[in-house]
Amino acid sequence: MSPLLNDIRDEVKSFIGGKTLGAILPPLVFVIANNLFGLSWGIISAVLTALLLGAVRYLKGETVKYAAGGLLGVLLASAFASFAGNAANYFLPKIISSGFLFIAAIVSLLIGRPMAAIASHHSRGWEISWFLRGDIKPAYTEVTVIWAVLFLTRMILQLRLYQGGDLIKQAWMNTLLGTPATLSVLVLSYIYGIWRLKRLGGPGVDEFRENKEPPFRGQVKGF
Repeated sequence: MSPLLNDIRDEVKSFIGGKTLGAILPPLVFVIANNLFGLSWGIISAVLTALLLGAVRYLKGETVKYAAGGLLGVLLASAFASFAGNAANYFLPKIISSGFLFIAAIVSLLIGRPMAAIASHHSRGWEISWFLRGDIKPAYTEVTVIWAVLFLTRMILQLRLYQGGDLIKQAWMNTLLGTPATLSVLVLSYIYGIWRLKRLGGPGVDEFRENKEPPFRGQVKGF
C-alpha cells in the first residue's frame, strides 16, 4: 500500500473513532418508534439507544467521549421535538449546527484564521505560526472554502427536507449528509491539502521547527 493510502487510512480511522453508530442509530430508531408508537416513544427509544451505545463502549473499556457527545445531541434533539410537539423538530439541531459551521468557516476566512488550520492545530498540536506562513496558509484557506460549501449545501438540503415534513427522508438524508459526506470531504481535503502544500513549496512541520532553509522537502504526512 502506498504511503498516501496508508495516511488516508489512518485519517479515516481517527475520524470514525467509534462514533459512527452513535450518529446513525438514534435518529433512525427515533423515526421508526415515532411512526409506530408516537412521539414520546420515539424520544424514549432514541435516548435509550444512545445510553446503550455508551454502556457498551464503557464495558468494552473504550473511550466514551463520542458516546457522551452523541447522548447530549440526542437529548437536545429530543427536547426540540418534545417542546414543540413536532417530531420533525428532532432534526432542527442538525440544521442549526450546519448553519453555525458555515458561518464559522466564513468568519475564519475573513479574519485570516482558516477553520481547517485551527482544527488541525488543535487536533495535531502543530504550531499555529506554521499554519499561518504565506507558503502554507493558502492550502488551509482553500480547504476551508471546501468545508464551507459542504456546510452550506447540507444546511440547504436539511431545510428543504424539514419543510417537507417527511421524517423518513429526513433521517436517511441526515445520515448520508453526516458521517459519509463528512468523511468523503475530509479525504478529499487531505489529498488536496497535501498536494497543495507540495505546490506551495513551504517547509514541513519538522523542517519549520528545525529552522531549515529552502529548498524544503515539504510536509509528507498529515495535513
